[in-house]
Amino acid sequence: MPGLLIIAHAPLASALREVAEHTYPDCARTLSVLDVPPDMGADAVEAAARDLMVRSGQPEWLVLTDVFGATPSNAAQRLAGIQVRVVSGVSVPMLWRSLCYSAQPLDALADRAAQGGASGIVATPTAQDA
Repeated sequence: MPGLLIIAHAPLASALREVAEHTYPDCARTLSVLDVPPDMGADAVEAAARDLMVRSGQPEWLVLTDVFGATPSNAAQRLAGIQVRVVSGVSVPMLWRSLCYSAQPLDALADRAAQGGASGIVATPTAQDA
């Protein structure tokens, strides 16, 4: 089972962990988070993420980041490889999908996360649209 790491601008990563603990308390303990303060550069984020990953002992990781092209995502891209997949645009639906399917192989889990994020975007019609 791959490890799950959220790297996001502070305090989003911790807030998403709280949502996970509220909804899926048994799954949430497999979740690691890294909140990135405004003054933390990509090198420091990468080093902190690597440290979290090594300490956990998980051989494979799905890393979710908030905004593609921002510091958390840029640092995560440096981690990407055979045993690490990165998906940007983290949201509650993406996180829940990742937790629910966390036993799947890494590539399948990354696909599920992306699908969860995409399917979680719904424009609700107003009464005027009906």
